[in-house]
Amino acid sequence: MPSWPSAPPRGRADKGSSFPPMGTVFATVDDLPAAVGQHLGFSDWMEITQERVNQFAEATGDHQWIHIDPERAAAESPYGATIAHGYLTLSLTNMFLPSLITVEQLSMGINYGVNKVRFPAPVPVGSKVRVGAELTSVDEITGGVQAVITITVEVEDSPKPACVVESLTRYMR
Repeated sequence: MPSWPSAPPRGRADKGSSFPPMGTVFATVDDLPAAVGQHLGFSDWMEITQERVNQFAEATGDHQWIHIDPERAAAESPYGATIAHGYLTLSLTNMFLPSLITVEQLSMGINYGVNKVRFPAPVPVGSKVRVGAELTSVDEITGGVQAVITITVEVEDSPKPACVVESLTRYMR
Protein backbone atom coordinates (compact mmCIF):
# COMPACT_ATOMS: atom_id res chain seq x y z
CA MET A 1 0.00 0.00 0.00
CA PRO A 2 1.51 3.32 -1.01
CA SER A 3 1.77 6.12 1.50
CA TRP A 4 0.71 9.54 0.17
CA PRO A 5 1.91 12.84 1.59
CA SER A 6 -0.45 15.46 2.96
CA ALA A 7 -3.03 16.82 0.51
CA PRO A 8 -2.26 19.70 -1.87
CA PRO A 9 -3.82 23.09 -1.11
CA ARG A 10 -7.60 22.99 -1.20
CA GLY A 11 -9.20 23.93 -4.48
CA ARG A 12 -5.95 24.01 -6.44
CA ALA A 13 -4.97 21.75 -9.28
CA ASP A 14 -2.47 19.17 -8.13
CA LYS A 15 -0.40 19.02 -11.33
CA GLY A 16 2.86 17.27 -10.73
CA SER A 17 1.95 16.10 -7.23
CA SER A 18 2.74 12.65 -5.94
CA PHE A 19 -0.95 11.87 -5.36
CA PRO A 20 -2.67 9.23 -7.45
CA PRO A 21 -4.81 10.96 -10.10
CA MET A 22 -7.69 8.79 -9.03
CA GLY A 23 -8.22 6.50 -6.08
CA THR A 24 -6.47 3.71 -4.32
CA VAL A 25 -6.93 0.00 -5.04
CA PHE A 26 -6.78 -2.65 -2.31
CA ALA A 27 -6.43 -6.33 -3.17
CA THR A 28 -8.57 -7.54 -0.25
CA VAL A 29 -10.65 -6.31 2.68
CA ASP A 30 -7.80 -7.41 4.96
CA ASP A 31 -5.51 -4.74 3.42
CA LEU A 32 -7.67 -1.87 4.69
CA PRO A 33 -6.59 -1.69 8.39
CA ALA A 34 -2.95 -1.07 7.46
CA ALA A 35 -4.01 1.94 5.37
CA VAL A 36 -5.79 3.89 8.12
CA GLY A 37 -4.69 7.51 7.94
CA GLN A 38 -3.84 7.30 4.24
CA HIS A 39 -5.13 9.76 1.66
CA LEU A 40 -6.97 7.78 -1.04
CA GLY A 41 -6.74 10.25 -3.92
CA PHE A 42 -8.93 12.73 -5.76
CA SER A 43 -11.77 12.49 -8.24
CA ASP A 44 -11.84 14.40 -11.49
CA TRP A 45 -13.31 17.91 -11.44
CA MET A 46 -17.00 18.13 -12.33
CA GLU A 47 -19.00 21.25 -13.23
CA ILE A 48 -22.19 21.88 -11.25
CA THR A 49 -24.81 22.91 -13.79
CA GLN A 50 -28.13 24.64 -13.29
CA GLU A 51 -29.76 21.64 -14.98
CA ARG A 52 -28.36 19.28 -12.29
CA VAL A 53 -29.53 21.62 -9.52
CA ASN A 54 -33.01 21.87 -11.10
CA GLN A 55 -33.23 18.08 -11.40
CA PHE A 56 -32.30 17.73 -7.73
CA ALA A 57 -34.97 20.31 -6.83
CA GLU A 58 -37.56 18.26 -8.74
CA ALA A 59 -36.46 15.01 -7.10
CA THR A 60 -36.55 16.43 -3.56
CA GLY A 61 -39.25 19.10 -3.77
CA ASP A 62 -36.78 21.75 -2.57
CA HIS A 63 -37.56 24.63 -4.95
CA GLN A 64 -36.06 27.44 -2.86
CA TRP A 65 -35.21 30.39 -5.13
CA ILE A 66 -31.56 30.44 -4.08
CA HIS A 67 -31.21 27.13 -5.96
CA ILE A 68 -33.51 27.50 -8.98
CA ASP A 69 -33.95 31.19 -9.85
CA PRO A 70 -30.72 32.53 -11.41
CA GLU A 71 -32.07 36.07 -11.95
CA ARG A 72 -33.30 36.51 -8.38
CA ALA A 73 -30.17 34.87 -6.96
CA ALA A 74 -27.98 37.24 -8.99
CA ALA A 75 -29.89 40.22 -7.60
CA GLU A 76 -30.61 39.15 -4.00
CA SER A 77 -28.31 36.31 -2.95
CA PRO A 78 -25.12 37.01 -1.02
CA TYR A 79 -23.44 34.55 -3.43
CA GLY A 80 -24.44 36.46 -6.60
CA ALA A 81 -25.68 33.27 -8.26
CA THR A 82 -27.72 30.16 -7.62
CA ILE A 83 -26.07 27.55 -5.43
CA ALA A 84 -26.32 23.77 -5.25
CA HIS A 85 -28.39 22.24 -2.48
CA GLY A 86 -26.26 21.01 0.42
CA TYR A 87 -27.76 17.56 0.05
CA LEU A 88 -26.97 17.54 -3.67
CA THR A 89 -23.36 18.24 -2.76
CA LEU A 90 -23.48 15.44 -0.17
CA SER A 91 -25.04 13.00 -2.64
CA LEU A 92 -22.16 13.55 -5.07
CA THR A 93 -19.80 11.96 -2.53
CA ASN A 94 -21.54 8.64 -3.09
CA MET A 95 -21.16 9.04 -6.86
CA PHE A 96 -17.42 9.79 -6.55
CA LEU A 97 -16.55 7.24 -3.83
CA PRO A 98 -15.94 4.29 -6.22
CA SER A 99 -13.33 6.40 -8.06
CA LEU A 100 -11.48 6.96 -4.78
CA ILE A 101 -11.36 3.47 -3.30
CA THR A 102 -11.64 0.02 -4.80
CA VAL A 103 -11.46 -3.26 -2.88
CA GLU A 104 -11.00 -6.06 -5.38
CA GLN A 105 -11.70 -9.34 -3.55
CA LEU A 106 -14.92 -8.85 -1.61
CA SER A 107 -18.45 -10.20 -1.73
CA MET A 108 -20.05 -6.73 -1.54
CA GLY A 109 -19.73 -3.17 -0.32
CA ILE A 110 -22.56 -1.55 1.63
CA ASN A 111 -23.20 2.17 2.13
CA TYR A 112 -23.88 2.13 5.88
CA GLY A 113 -24.55 5.85 6.37
CA VAL A 114 -22.61 8.77 7.81
CA ASN A 115 -21.36 9.88 11.21
CA LYS A 116 -21.07 13.61 10.59
CA VAL A 117 -21.73 16.04 7.74
CA ARG A 118 -20.85 19.73 7.48
CA PHE A 119 -21.36 22.31 4.69
CA PRO A 120 -18.72 25.02 5.35
CA ALA A 121 -19.13 26.83 2.00
CA PRO A 122 -21.65 27.04 -0.87
CA VAL A 123 -21.25 25.53 -4.33
CA PRO A 124 -22.18 28.21 -6.89
CA VAL A 125 -23.76 26.93 -10.10
CA GLY A 126 -21.11 26.89 -12.82
CA SER A 127 -18.28 26.05 -10.42
CA LYS A 128 -16.28 22.84 -10.50
CA VAL A 129 -16.06 20.38 -7.62
CA ARG A 130 -13.94 17.35 -6.85
CA VAL A 131 -13.62 15.08 -3.85
CA GLY A 132 -10.63 13.83 -1.94
CA ALA A 133 -10.77 11.16 0.74
CA GLU A 134 -8.87 9.73 3.68
CA LEU A 135 -9.36 6.32 5.25
CA THR A 136 -10.03 7.41 8.84
CA SER A 137 -10.71 4.12 10.63
CA VAL A 138 -11.40 0.44 10.00
CA ASP A 139 -13.17 -1.84 12.49
CA GLU A 140 -13.84 -5.55 12.27
CA ILE A 141 -17.50 -6.56 11.99
CA THR A 142 -19.07 -9.96 11.43
CA GLY A 143 -18.15 -11.00 7.90
CA GLY A 144 -15.98 -8.01 7.03
CA VAL A 145 -14.91 -4.52 8.11
CA GLN A 146 -16.57 -1.16 8.59
CA ALA A 147 -14.54 1.75 7.24
CA VAL A 148 -14.92 5.42 8.03
CA ILE A 149 -13.83 7.46 5.04
CA THR A 150 -13.60 11.21 5.49
CA ILE A 151 -14.59 12.76 2.17
CA THR A 152 -13.99 16.42 1.40
CA VAL A 153 -15.80 18.15 -1.45
CA GLU A 154 -13.64 20.98 -2.81
CA VAL A 155 -14.76 23.87 -5.01
CA GLU A 156 -12.14 24.96 -7.52
CA ASP A 157 -10.36 28.14 -6.38
CA SER A 158 -12.23 28.23 -3.06
CA PRO A 159 -10.31 28.36 0.23
CA LYS A 160 -13.02 26.41 2.10
CA PRO A 161 -14.49 22.98 1.40
CA ALA A 162 -18.14 22.77 0.38
CA CYS A 163 -18.79 19.56 2.31
CA VAL A 164 -16.94 17.31 4.73
CA VAL A 165 -18.53 13.95 5.50
CA GLU A 166 -17.52 10.94 7.58
CA SER A 167 -18.92 8.20 5.36
CA LEU A 168 -19.43 4.64 6.63
CA THR A 169 -18.89 1.74 4.25
CA ARG A 170 -19.03 -1.96 5.06
CA TYR A 171 -16.73 -4.15 2.98
CA MET A 172 -17.78 -7.78 3.25
CA ARG A 173 -15.42 -10.72 2.72
